[in-house]
Amino acid sequence: MRLKEKYKYIIDYFERTMPDVESELHYRNPFELLVSVILSAQCTDKRVNMVTPALFSAYPTPEMMSESDETSIYALIKSVSYPNSKAKHLLEMSKILVAEYGGVVPDTTEELVRLPGVGRKTANVVQAVIWGKATFAVDTHIFRVSHRLGLVSDKATTPYSVEKVLSSNIPDSLIPRAHHWLLLHGRYVCQSRKAKCSICGLREVCKSYNSSNKSKKTD
Repeated sequence: MRLKEKYKYIIDYFERTMPDVESELHYRNPFELLVSVILSAQCTDKRVNMVTPALFSAYPTPEMMSESDETSIYALIKSVSYPNSKAKHLLEMSKILVAEYGGVVPDTTEELVRLPGVGRKTANVVQAVIWGKATFAVDTHIFRVSHRLGLVSDKATTPYSVEKVLSSNIPDSLIPRAHHWLLLHGRYVCQSRKAKCSICGLREVCKSYNSSNKSKKTD
């Protein structure tokens, strides 16, 4: 199967099986999503969703968070990974939002990555989820699934290189959903320690699955 055909097969599969897909993070506005994505770095969405209700109750706006302090923010997010650095990032990020953007979350990569705690992946998530932009955020799940399925070659060794390949092969209008398709597939089916190949609807076109089966037959 040619690469173009593989992409079409996989896109068609997800459009059938996951037509309506969205972030598993709980948020009500761009500021809350930005905070949640910052907290989700090397942490599960489930854990983030456990701490954000109290956090957003205490700091519903960038202005209120910017007037707080690291110790107070830390007390509300201490159960997430790296709470010390994240508390610092949230405080500094909110101060910059207020001072330079009037408390409004910017909508470009260049502006977003200037905020403490915001890298390219976070910036891409915010743009895709809030504004439906064709910005492909590549996390560990998407990186793994893309290689296993054979959507990218072994030469794509960085998240950015995977992002470029996926973005060039998936229509812009589908990229916001495609991010969630691959992420959720990696989170619940094509898991890191042991992929659940027996329930995967993409086995037929999966590079990893077919390579493994071929090697077993030749043993």
